[in-house]
Amino acid sequence: MRTSRFLLLAVLLLTVPAALFAQFGVSITIAPPALPVYEQPMIPASGYMWTPGYWGNGDDGYFWVPGTWVEPPEAGLLWTPGYWGWGGDAFAWNGGYWGAQVGFYGGVNYGFGYGGVGYGGGYWNNGGFYYNTSVNNVGSVHITNVYNKTVINTTAYNHVSYNGGSGGVTARPTAAEETATRAQHTPPTAMQTQHVQAASTNHAMLASVNQGRPAIAATSKPGEFTGKGVVAAKAAGAPYKAAASKTAESKGTENKASENKAAENKASENKAAENKAAAARTNENKASENKAAENKASENKAAAARTNENKAAENKAAENKASENKAAAARTNENKAAKPKEAHPPAETTKPTAAHAQPAPRPAPSRAQSAPRQQAAPKPETRPATAAAPKPEARPATTAHAQPAPRPAKEAPPAKEAPKTEEHPRQ
Repeated sequence: MRTSRFLLLAVLLLTVPAALFAQFGVSITIAPPALPVYEQPMIPASGYMWTPGYWGNGDDGYFWVPGTWVEPPEAGLLWTPGYWGWGGDAFAWNGGYWGAQVGFYGGVNYGFGYGGVGYGGGYWNNGGFYYNTSVNNVGSVHITNVYNKTVINTTAYNHVSYNGGSGGVTARPTAAEETATRAQHTPPTAMQTQHVQAASTNHAMLASVNQGRPAIAATSKPGEFTGKGVVAAKAAGAPYKAAASKTAESKGTENKASENKAAENKASENKAAENKAAAARTNENKASENKAAENKASENKAAAARTNENKAAENKAAENKASENKAAAARTNENKAAKPKEAHPPAETTKPTAAHAQPAPRPAPSRAQSAPRQQAAPKPETRPATAAAPKPEARPATTAHAQPAPRPAKEAPPAKEAPKTEEHPRQ
């Protein structure tokens, strides 16, 4: 349904003058109902301006947007109402706006000063708005800037709510209205937007429900749909024929829209189910990743514990090895200390061999010879690891002549025995 509306808008852009469709909204093939007959509620205070009611369109069809009094966004601005315009294949909505001049609003006679061309309900002068009491209900509100002037409707279509098409208003914009349409505009105020939103969600405002005669035709302030400021419609502007005038094509369009809506809902449900399944898978994957991370952390912790244990065992082995080496060194030192130094054996005393008994020596000749001195025996050679050989006994000196008995020789000191050298096995 929405796609077909956008296509129809594209066609309208090519077939309708720019001034006629300056602003576009939704487009449909069924004309809006006639404007209901109602009275204007009393103005709430000085400074408010009247904005007429109109038929809006939503998913459930046309709904009435009540006329209401609104404070303009700034002094000097006037309200140009929106209107429905036929473009050859569909109706398109042209939204209202605020501006210095009132532009084209389809020639639709909204009443209360909006007779189809311009605005006869008042004017700005030196920052103050002057109200025409012939079309504005000022009631008992004290307003000094007032005047009374009869407003003549310029159209014979008193309750027709659209321009062009079958039975629509045939008016076209004037040069002044085209100029106003192209001028700078100010969009509806926030209060006006809320007013439309409230009407679109109120089931009683649907044309299919109120048959073109809404119970809330106008309000004294935007969005206030209850209280003494609410005015009900006196009658429908024309017999409500929307249901009877539907063709097979429009029926098919509605069915197609229902099918499209059902398909969209189905697609949305499927998408939601897919998103839910994807979210579940994501959560499962995340849980698995977290579990794997926990297992990895446990493995790393166990590996670190084993590494610490191995390191402790290595350190213990190193300590034991050091203790063993220290003990071996201590035993070696003890063994060395336990072996006494070997004393050198005393050299054997060389005793002269006793001479054979001889007769008493003869007196020495005139030149007496002295007995030769006994030579010292040579020192024996020292051999490694063996005790020195005993020195052989010295032979007595032979006297050539008779000599007095020799004095006994002094005992030679014992020869020192070379120390034995032990061969230690290599370690």
